Amino acid sequence: MKSLRILVSVVLLSLATLSFAQTDAQKSFDQMKTLAGTWQGPVAVDPPMQGETNGKPIHVSLRVTSRGNAIVHEMKEAGTPDDPTRYDDPITMVYLDGDRLLLTHYCDAGNRPRMAAKVSPDGKTVEFDLIDVAGNVQYGHMQHAVFTIVDANHHTEDWTFNMQPGDKPMHAHFDLQRTK
Repeated sequence: MKSLRILVSVVLLSLATLSFAQTDAQKSFDQMKTLAGTWQGPVAVDPPMQGETNGKPIHVSLRVTSRGNAIVHEMKEAGTPDDPTRYDDPITMVYLDGDRLLLTHYCDAGNRPRMAAKVSPDGKTVEFDLIDVAGNVQYGHMQHAVFTIVDANHHTEDWTFNMQPGDKPMHAHFDLQRTK
């Protein structure tokens, strides 16, 4: 009987440890779910790209899907026709994988970088770092993303695109206001 109590205590302690390991990822995922909706705001690109203008409005849509198990993030330049064969229209999926919060970015450059999250102590910033990339990286790939929740109707996104080896990475900052 005593050994059964010890075994039950060890199992409960193990389960408690496992749930704490998942807590940060789950909290970050739940926090990101609050961003579901449509957003618009200016983009600042550094260094500026030829043909691109800082301050152009960007449209971002976030939607919780798959019975709450994933978030679909879609971005495009505001006012562009809905034709992803001619205009940038990258899709990003955010999801839990065990005790990790992951992001897979389906890039217009033809690749799929996968990133893992870490959360800030205040819980309002979720930062994703590159794990690996599938597909062609000839034209570069996303390597870093940061989502910062300012309030229920305002958040920022920072995306870093790694160009060719030796080139300076491109950084894009989106200052987004909720439209819906």
